[in-house]
Amino acid sequence: MRIEEGSVEVEVPGEATDGKEGEVFYNPEMELNRDLTVATLRAYRERADAEPSTYLDATAASGIRGVRAAADGWTATTCDVDPEAVDLAAENFERNGVAGETVHGDANVLLHQERFDVVDVDPFGTPIPFADAAARSAQGLLAVTATDTAPLCGAHFESGVRKYGAVPRNTEYHAEMGLRVLLSALVRTAAKFDVAARPVFSHVTDHYARTYLDVEQGARAANALLDELGHVDHCQHCLYRGHERGLLADPGDECPNCGHHLQTAGPLWLGDSHDPEFVAAVREQVTDGFGTAARARDLLSTIEGELSTPTHYDQHRLYKRWNESAVGMDDFLAALRDAGHEASRTHYGGTTFKTTADVAEIETALH
Repeated sequence: MRIEEGSVEVEVPGEATDGKEGEVFYNPEMELNRDLTVATLRAYRERADAEPSTYLDATAASGIRGVRAAADGWTATTCDVDPEAVDLAAENFERNGVAGETVHGDANVLLHQERFDVVDVDPFGTPIPFADAAARSAQGLLAVTATDTAPLCGAHFESGVRKYGAVPRNTEYHAEMGLRVLLSALVRTAAKFDVAARPVFSHVTDHYARTYLDVEQGARAANALLDELGHVDHCQHCLYRGHERGLLADPGDECPNCGHHLQTAGPLWLGDSHDPEFVAAVREQVTDGFGTAARARDLLSTIEGELSTPTHYDQHRLYKRWNESAVGMDDFLAALRDAGHEASRTHYGGTTFKTTADVAEIETALH
């Protein structure tokens, strides 16, 4: 079937509700992801010192990302191991009257052979098999999607440890746990090659985590990012959490708030998962022609205002522990600010928030 997305029309396999038919994958639910990709590419091009031009969709399937990038002025390349996907991508470039190269082969081979201003890795499942080659190939921006959220957030613990080289914990901030496990793995992978990969825009939406990382060459810059890694201690009983930078974990014996056992997760990325100025620039590049324009702008506005603390709270989870009915989020955040604490909503959910207050200070501020 043919679909319209952004300014392009492409042929995709199956019905729009199927997601996958045969071996050529197309997911209509990822339109927001693709809209944000185009807006991010525009913002990155506006900000870059030397105008970037080359874009690689390393796991292209129908080629829709590459076609949209080409229609937006990029020299686009798509790669896939499935010959049917390669043929479909070539037809979609031609259908839209834009130039684009299609490569049939293993993305890792292409990534080792060539370098691109922007490398986009959006596979089905974990991106880790492509991380080494992608970190070496990207000259300016590395875009990565992970759809294996259960291993990332600790719900599938052993799988998360194997794939991401970190200890994830299944907490009420599972979405952010997964994102920071992913960022930690990508930062450490890039650092192996004396490459600093700093996240400038990240979001967790529906079933996936997505991040865009600025890439800079140099051992010193890579070392500086390793200093942003560390561990989070979490109490499942009272919801206390604390964090400490450093690759060596130094967990406390008991929760300082309630005395119960602490769980430790890491190494996680504890630094900023986004650059507010860049996120604002991305929002400015969202046009009304995007099918998810309103949702994209709302998401970007929320992310822009998020505090940089490495975990978030769920208001309903706190009130359940207090055996009370929850107040409105605006009143809740106002109470925290009136008590002298910073506080913000987060994009992880309607009742999630970040604050500089610890769990005891939150309770005091609301009572």
